[in-house]
Amino acid sequence: MRPFSSTISLQEARRRLDAAVGPIARTERVRLEDAAGRVAAADVTSPIDVPPFARSAMDGYAVIAADTSAATRSNPVRLRLLDRIYTGQMSPLAIERGTCAEIATGAPLPTGADAVVMVEETAKSGDRDVDIFAGAAARQNVGRRGADISAGERVVSAGDLLLPSRVGAIAAIGCADVVVFARPRVAILSTGNEVVEPGQPLPPGHIYDVNRFTLGAIVSAHGGLPESHRSAKDTIEALLASLDACAQADLIVFSGGSSVGERDLVVDAIAARGEMIFHGIAVRPGKPTAFAIVRGTPFFGMPGNPTSCLSNAYILLVPFLRAIARLPPHAPRTIRVPLGRRIVSAANRHQFYTVRLRDGAAYPAFKGSGDITSLSQADGYIEIAADQSTVEDGAVVEVTLF
Repeated sequence: MRPFSSTISLQEARRRLDAAVGPIARTERVRLEDAAGRVAAADVTSPIDVPPFARSAMDGYAVIAADTSAATRSNPVRLRLLDRIYTGQMSPLAIERGTCAEIATGAPLPTGADAVVMVEETAKSGDRDVDIFAGAAARQNVGRRGADISAGERVVSAGDLLLPSRVGAIAAIGCADVVVFARPRVAILSTGNEVVEPGQPLPPGHIYDVNRFTLGAIVSAHGGLPESHRSAKDTIEALLASLDACAQADLIVFSGGSSVGERDLVVDAIAARGEMIFHGIAVRPGKPTAFAIVRGTPFFGMPGNPTSCLSNAYILLVPFLRAIARLPPHAPRTIRVPLGRRIVSAANRHQFYTVRLRDGAAYPAFKGSGDITSLSQADGYIEIAADQSTVEDGAVVEVTLF
């Protein structure tokens, strides 16, 4: 056994992680239908005006405004109907004094017209004439050409997260694809002689691999591309071979082998291939978490216990991954509710304690670091500071929701 000689605070761990962030520089071009949630790698400027023509803002009649200036309900102005204009068509006729054209919302304004009178302020008189009951001002109910986007205008800036509205703006200017930053490739691997792939027979004394799947789900949800690798045995040779196999990734995440047992050899493998930035954090669960740089690639050594692994993935891996993926910081929803049952916390360790929400209160859900249901059956977690030993029944707590 090689017990921890010391641990660092959660704040110090976060500081060291922030200092190690290197935002991804690779770019790729993706189809617009695949662009949502990606980060633009270059400015996008419009080659056209949007809309590319003046258009009607409502159903009605395209007119010359001066023709309607004296129109009232008791004394309407009568205009000759020249055409009917629908969306997707341009009228071949020009509006001249004393004439008008019926027009649909969004249809191109015909040449000569400078206003639209809404249909509610009109009435047809026979097949060819229209009575106008209200005067229109020039440009009334008309969307001008380029009112939304002007040719040469920037619609997306490099570094912008491509929200649905920004994807729509790119579509509006006729672009079918966009240059984005690549998703970081994240190599994920579980260690341990006892780990078995789900779907395979489970020999005595073995367990199914949980962490590779929870970590892969976390990575996929926060901008990365998970690359699964076969589990590694608890030998220095196997761990070194696995590190070498992951060398092309942008981030490496191992689970297991980072604690203090005689078979916890990840620390030795790191010493042979890179530099340890920290090993051991004063948190619960997840004390054995390690972070290193392996031949220039960031490396997380997550605890083997499923709850510890996933908890610290939320707390530490997610912010780091999103930073290198150039995504904005994750902002999970929080609520404040009373605690339904007293909690006793570990001394001198910042604790992330999972809870269930029931009947307007938060109830403890944590079973143990090795129990995945500590998280799978929880709605969120509360944080208990290192200098706080208990949280009393009825105390109002802030729950961060999963």
